[in-house]
Amino acid sequence: MSLIYLLHKPYRVLTQFTDRDQGRQTLADFIDVPDVYAAGRLDYDSEGLLLLTSDGALSHQIAHPRKKQPKTYWVQVEGAPDEQAIAALRTGVELKDGMTRPAKVRRIEPPTLPDRQPPVRFRASIPTHWLEIIISEGRNRQVRRMTAHVGLPTLRLIRAAIGPWKLDGLAPGEWRSEEVEMPAVPRRESRSPRHKGATGKPGERRTGNSGPRGSGNRGNSAGKSGKGSGRGSSRSSGQTEGKGSGKTPGAPSRRPSSPKKGRKS
Repeated sequence: MSLIYLLHKPYRVLTQFTDRDQGRQTLADFIDVPDVYAAGRLDYDSEGLLLLTSDGALSHQIAHPRKKQPKTYWVQVEGAPDEQAIAALRTGVELKDGMTRPAKVRRIEPPTLPDRQPPVRFRASIPTHWLEIIISEGRNRQVRRMTAHVGLPTLRLIRAAIGPWKLDGLAPGEWRSEEVEMPAVPRRESRSPRHKGATGKPGERRTGNSGPRGSGNRGNSAGKSGKGSGRGSSRSSGQTEGKGSGKTPGAPSRRPSSPKKGRKS
């Protein structure tokens, strides 16, 4: 079993644990679990679900582009999305870094969310609408660039889900932990000397200097995403916030716990 932490990242919070230069809020202001790092990223000015773990193999399963974990976003846009704009978002739009993959896009009613702090700036003469956009890639500021391309600037962006993990029940700054059972993966024999160090198994917990940076385990390569966090060690914290039950069909089994409020800065 591995542990994963689901955090509702508030607006204007860095997806790392330190900010030596500007003193902005970081993950350390909301989650005090040692030796975890973010599996993926979420922009400073975006809100919503962020996953953290100390398990490099689990982080790889979540964040690696080849795994194509679908990510669901609720997007408040300026203007009225017509069928042409929605069709373009669904089929793909040409950005500076190439065409986007097809996405699932639909209009939704305003989701039940607390007001953003500071509030979104509206222009009284221009209406706003909400879209749900599901993508399976993760380019830099991709959703914002997609909506801007079709003439619908993004005013507010909330990530509601990553694969089977959902934001449900978490207020901004709150988090909960879940147990995840990693699927068994057959070990492949090494084909060259460069692979001799890859003796780890997906989901294996490591201690000491055998973490993602030093283990030589290719399956733990995603642990490098934690460089900015200052918490590169992959030791299991051993801290949970309660256990629940239930499994998501087609996803790693997990046990949810009650949401916890993050520490305020």
